[in-house]
Amino acid sequence: MGEKKRRDKNNFIFKKRNYKIMILGLIIIAVGFILMSGGGSEDPNIFSPDIYNFRRIRLAPTLVLLGLGIQIYAILSTTDKE
Repeated sequence: MGEKKRRDKNNFIFKKRNYKIMILGLIIIAVGFILMSGGGSEDPNIFSPDIYNFRRIRLAPTLVLLGLGIQIYAILSTTDKE
């Protein structure tokens, strides 16, 4: 009962492959949010239809969701080979 499991300093939860996949997912999410930005008008009384273009309505949210899916995959994948 009194025994505690000893953990090494280099014993991480995830392997190197998982961290690489997580970084890739974060980059894709960041690109999605960057593509989503902008589209406003300088004058608040003038409507700018650029806010409804393909990049902001379809592409950017798809990239964010793809990045989140990659993050989930990176967390749930097991790498016993390394």
